[in-house]
Amino acid sequence: MLHRRSVLSGGLALALGTRRSWAQTSPEEDIAAVLKETLDALLKERVDVGRESTGLVAIVLDGRRRIDAAYGRPDSADDRALDANTVFEIGSITKVFTALLLADMIVRGEVAADDPVAKFLPEHVRVPYFESKPITLLDLATYTSGLPRMPSNFKPRDAANPYADYSVEQLYDFVSNHKLRFSPGTHYEYANLGFGLLGHALALRAGMSYEDLIVSRICAPLGMEDTRITLSGSMQQRLTRGHNAGLAPVANWDIPTLAGAGALRSTANDLVKFLEMRLGNKPSPLAPAMAMMLGDRHPTDRPRVEVAHGWFLSTSYRDEIAWKDGGTGGYATFIGFSTKSRRASILLSNTADYGHNLKLGVHLINRAYALAKLHRQVAVDPAVLAAYAGRYELDPNFALTVRVDGNRLFVQATG
Repeated sequence: MLHRRSVLSGGLALALGTRRSWAQTSPEEDIAAVLKETLDALLKERVDVGRESTGLVAIVLDGRRRIDAAYGRPDSADDRALDANTVFEIGSITKVFTALLLADMIVRGEVAADDPVAKFLPEHVRVPYFESKPITLLDLATYTSGLPRMPSNFKPRDAANPYADYSVEQLYDFVSNHKLRFSPGTHYEYANLGFGLLGHALALRAGMSYEDLIVSRICAPLGMEDTRITLSGSMQQRLTRGHNAGLAPVANWDIPTLAGAGALRSTANDLVKFLEMRLGNKPSPLAPAMAMMLGDRHPTDRPRVEVAHGWFLSTSYRDEIAWKDGGTGGYATFIGFSTKSRRASILLSNTADYGHNLKLGVHLINRAYALAKLHRQVAVDPAVLAAYAGRYELDPNFALTVRVDGNRLFVQATG
């Protein structure tokens, strides 16, 4: 039986089952080997025991050490093994890229943090005010615009690809007719709409598409050739197939209008380049903009969690972890780092197991953060299942009929 163990902060770990201590493995290569063994076991446990994911890729950065692990199946066309070059939809990690675009444009003098977003939209778009206070670019980047998480006119024709048909015209119509309930800059609310609007406005200011802006301002300077919205031929070949929480394959998402909220695809190797720049391990012209991103902070609706420019900051256990998770219909992703220990992790899942993925990603940075409870599948005697067969009447017109088929229960509701 496998048991969960912790990857210890500061470079120490317990190997699963063997309880090897780091005092026994002082050489650098042995320390890295124990970290690798532990990380491999954690991923294997999530896939094989907990059945939380179909496939995972993880990287932990700890000082000069980089520990890579991958486990599971990609379900791609050629079934190539998962590794740090496998392509995933990274969902809302895109928000950190959008916030970095804003910071870079502020550094360049192209926009100001307190510019109203209306300044960069067409004149016919009537961005709402609250008691004469406008929504600024900074409000959008810090989840405090006063706009709701999603527009009320978001009504997808295809639930399997929900953002694909939401148009710029619909965005403008919603913004022009929405009434703010909160003063901008004062109220936290998670912001798919806000970051979509921010990315759209910055693209208009730059006179190019959001994707072209991301590529020219962030990806090209950092050498991130596999971070795109539009998949190249090579990226398409390395794209792992997404799965829902029930491990069934699902379609990829297209996010044209609200791209700044979650449209990017990327690899663990590319995200390492992004993190190394943020940690100062490698020089970059983006360093001043990246350093700006943790400056403006606001409380959230969760204790000891704040928001900054795109990033969330958890401040428990005498640590400060900047992180962002992401999720689409078939993927769950995480990127984060400790501003104190400078330990960092990347965790990419080809399954929409959002909560488990987030907990493991933070745990890999600081073991004091608990892992999600592991749910184990167990065999049940068919005779026990048979005792549940029958008709359960919830009211005179509605009942649940339960039948047994082999080692499974099936439930049929009235109608």
